Parts: sequence; C-alpha cells; structure tokens
Amino acid sequence: MPTGQTFVVVGAGQAGGTAIQKLRAEGFDGRIVLVGAESHLPYERPPLSKSYLKNEGWLSHKSLLGQQWYDKQEVEVRLGTRAVALRSDDHQVVLDDDTTLDYDKILIATGSSARRLKAPGAELAGVHYLRTLEDSEALGAALDNAPNVVIVGASWIGLETADAALQKGCRVTVIGPGEAPLEASMGTLLGGYFADVHRSHGVEFELGRRVVGLEGAESVESVVVDDGTKFPADVVIVGVGAVPESGFLEERLLAEDGGIRVDSRMQAEAPDVFAAGDIASVANPLYGRQMRVEHWNNALMEGKIAAHSMLGQSSDFDPAPFFFTDQYDLALEYAGRVDARRADDPVIRGDLAADRFHAFWLVDDVVVAGLHVNAWDEGIEPVQELIRSQARVDPAELANPAVPLTQLVQASRP
Repeated sequence: MPTGQTFVVVGAGQAGGTAIQKLRAEGFDGRIVLVGAESHLPYERPPLSKSYLKNEGWLSHKSLLGQQWYDKQEVEVRLGTRAVALRSDDHQVVLDDDTTLDYDKILIATGSSARRLKAPGAELAGVHYLRTLEDSEALGAALDNAPNVVIVGASWIGLETADAALQKGCRVTVIGPGEAPLEASMGTLLGGYFADVHRSHGVEFELGRRVVGLEGAESVESVVVDDGTKFPADVVIVGVGAVPESGFLEERLLAEDGGIRVDSRMQAEAPDVFAAGDIASVANPLYGRQMRVEHWNNALMEGKIAAHSMLGQSSDFDPAPFFFTDQYDLALEYAGRVDARRADDPVIRGDLAADRFHAFWLVDDVVVAGLHVNAWDEGIEPVQELIRSQARVDPAELANPAVPLTQLVQASRP
C-alpha cells in the first residue's frame, strides 16, 4: 500500500464514508482527510423520508462508524467545511475556511442537493426540502402540527413523505405535472397503481397541474396551481429532483447531467481524481451511456470501487442500478434503468390488485429494468441477473408465474 501519500475525500456521505472504511481495510496507511459540509459523520439517508421521519426506532443519524473509529484509524475529519475550488492540475482543493489541501489522490463524493422550487412565495416559512438529518427533524416536527400538507412533486420522496404525513394525522395533497405519479420511472400503468394505493389510504392527487405560487403572510397558507385553484397548506414539502453538488469543480470534468464524468472504475478525466455516489456520472457499459444514479446501494458500491481504484486495485461494477422503497404495507425493490414514459407498458407477473407482483420493461425482448412488490419468494436477484445477461426472453414466459424466474435465468446463461 502507498505510504506517505495523502488521500482527500470531499463529501461525508455514504459514498465517502464507505470509501474511507475500504481504504483502511485494504491496508492504506497514508494520510486521509475527510471534508464534509454537514456537522455529522457519514450516515445512511434512506430512513430520512421513511422510518426516521415517522419517529420509528431506527435512527438514520447513526453513523456508519463513530468518532472513535475515525480517531483510531487516524482519519482527519473536517466537518462543517465545504470545498470551494478544485485545482486538479496542481493536485489541490481549496476549502471555505481558506485552507488549501494538497493531495496525491482525491475522491469527490459531495452528493446532491434538493432542487429548489421556482415560484413566488417559495421562500415562505413552512416550505420544506428533505436531504439532510436536520431537514428530516424539522419536517417531522412540522408535521406533528400540520392539518393540511401539500406535496409538490409526485416523486419517490413525495410519496414516502405522504405516507409519513398521513400517519401523523395530516390531510395530504400531492401535486404533480404528469398523468400519474412516478411517471418517468414507472410509466402511467404502475404510476397509476401507486396513485391508487395512496388514494386508498387517503392521499389526494392533483395531477396534470403545475404550482405557480405559494401564498401566506409570514408562513405558507396555500398553494396555487396553474388553473388558479388554491389548496390550503400548513406545510409544503417540495420533491422536484436533485442537483449535483458540483459548483466547485472544473467545468471540463463535468458530464451533461451535471455530475463529474467517470469511467466504471470511478476515475475522472483528470489524473488522480475519482468520484462516487450521487455526484458521479458513470460510463455504464450495459446501457452504453453516462448515468448518474441517486440511490443508497449505488453510493455503497461506488465508494468501495473508488477506494480500490485509488489503491490501484480492480473492483467489479454492477451496471444494473438498484433501489428500494417502503410505503404503507408495500415493499418494492427495483433494478435497471428505463425511461418509462417512452417505453411500452411493462410485462406484469402476478396480481396488481393483490399488491404482489413483478414488472419487467423490455426492449427487443431484452429486460432492461424490473421490480417486485411484496413478491419475496422470487425477489429481485433473478431480475438483476436477467438484466445483466442481456438475453432475449419470451414475454409470455416472463409473465407466467408457473415458469420460475430462476429457470429463465438459467436459460439466459451461455
């Protein structure tokens, strides 16, 4: 392992924290500096919109590893500090406390921030975004005393927070511009399914609508949509996407999607610069393009790969992205990538009405994405294997629960 070198990790999230653990586990004994904008050590974010928001037992601010580990491993931790400039030619990163760090190798893992709502009144008190531990705590407290909640954006964050708000006794209205929630990732068929699930629990949807303003004296009181209708709101939750935290990076390193362009080893187009997590726009060999994936499993995998690559080691990259969500009594696992707005309806295996099924998106009879809802007997692993194999499958067999998915996986192998 390199000795006497300095590795800097900018970004104290899941990807950055995982990379540091892997560097030490693989025997790197040089200097490691962790720079994080938040005041917390790396922690897991999925519970912020789920269990933590509902005041359930698993606290998402439980660090991946505590301060004692960082002290024992002699990792220099600089929390509450942001990078403001990367000088890759000089192997330097400048911080907002006027410190300049020299590095031998650097990992950029700054993640992303919530996209802001661009509408008059969007800065009123009572408007919430959900990205950090503090965001989740503030939103959770606000929901405890909010008769009317309006969610702007029919996204995964929007639907997960709708679940939490309902459990706190709020009246919830979700406003989205599409024909169905989750339209880009699920399409109208499954987007409609999720809308029906939420409606059955009391969520109201206003679809095909755009927010044009928020009104209130000191805090938000109503949300105005494009036809002039006003919806009462004590709390507004905005879930309209995320923006990569890339403002300090050199433009030549950025991909069209705003992330830092890297190969499947997490290596950027500058010597000794690596990236992982939400910020990384990765060359995906399966889909043949750069892809930026904002999910927990992706940050975990890429953090490990980046650490191996920084040490000159190889590591396998899984080209089939994965994510999960829990809403009410539904548990969903999803793998792959498809723009469901432009794809054919998915092949359904199972029964939507029974809330237990698989769904598969195909291009030329090749599975490019798939999911399951509560179908744990077969789960997501055979779906992932079918995606990775790029093998043609018979849609009729795929839809037939009498044909085991493992059988189709075996048939897809050379």
